[in-house]
Amino acid sequence: LLYLAPLTTVGNLPFRRVCKRMGADVTIGEMALTTNLLMGQPSEWALLRRHPEEKMFGIQICGGYGDSVTRCVELLDRECDFDFVDINMGCPIDLVCNKGAGSSLLRKPKRIEQLVRAASSVLTKPLTVKMRTGWDDNTPVAHDVISQLHQWGASAVTLHGRTRQQRYTKLADWDYISQCVRGSNPGLQVIGNGDIFSYKDYLAAKNSGVSSVMIARGALVKPWVFTEIKEQRDWDISGTERLEMIKSFCNFGLEHWGSDHKGVENTRRFLLEWMSYLHKYIPLGLLEVVPQKLHWRPPAYTCRNDREQMLSSDNPEDWIKVTSMLLGPPPENFSFVPKHKSNSYASEGAAALEDING
Repeated sequence: LLYLAPLTTVGNLPFRRVCKRMGADVTIGEMALTTNLLMGQPSEWALLRRHPEEKMFGIQICGGYGDSVTRCVELLDRECDFDFVDINMGCPIDLVCNKGAGSSLLRKPKRIEQLVRAASSVLTKPLTVKMRTGWDDNTPVAHDVISQLHQWGASAVTLHGRTRQQRYTKLADWDYISQCVRGSNPGLQVIGNGDIFSYKDYLAAKNSGVSSVMIARGALVKPWVFTEIKEQRDWDISGTERLEMIKSFCNFGLEHWGSDHKGVENTRRFLLEWMSYLHKYIPLGLLEVVPQKLHWRPPAYTCRNDREQMLSSDNPEDWIKVTSMLLGPPPENFSFVPKHKSNSYASEGAAALEDING
């Protein structure tokens, strides 16, 4: 099974439908904060919506305290349609960590045990965990935690092969992921996460012993990576095919957010957020070395036709023109700045995407 990672903002329901049609097997909703869910915030509950096409669907929650996590899980178990609940222990952003959740839990293994035991005891469906290798580069803790997760009540763990400190500044450590797999209970599925961007990356990752892989940024830049993995090939997708995929997103967006003015503008905004990643794809036929790696900075290149050139532009004004073609002109004085600060392939700002994905 191929997993699409939970991705804040960009991992919305229309995007997940695109990835499902490209071959993703398991999808997970955007990270929802337990405190906001318990307060009944409609915008937070909206993150938990599942589409019928999502045959295997998980809800990801983020909280740092056993009582609130347990009450939230009980509520979800009663009210929501899902196949498993995932607890986020990888989110690196300060807003989350300062509340004792996300990556900050990696400094408190006893708290992790408390959360997993409490949540699994009230949940009628499987509980999973998503985590990083540790808080900082000097103190990896995942191997200790993973060796005990199954006895605490978890069914699976996704391990992103970076510390909180690293963000995206180094490659994911698949050797360490392999070490964690070897030390895990046979009853625990270990899913690997980090830098999967082609079927060759997938095959290399499987050599670490993981049950499967979860794909995050790679799916934002190249949603057809799921097709490539399943068909074991590098797909030289055309500009026309990529534009058809974007059209599908627009149709799914209008269906999800509505076709009135507000729905159209929601679809436009979320499409623009996605295009801030999508444009980083380098057409396969232009590469001297195949396949492209996720961390590569592309050299200047000339596309094969106008459609490719349009979709490869790093100028937000050009992205807005694409949305105008598909959704009509934007409101007067419309402008767009991506929510994430990343303008590079391995910057700290990319973490605003991440857990986004943990």
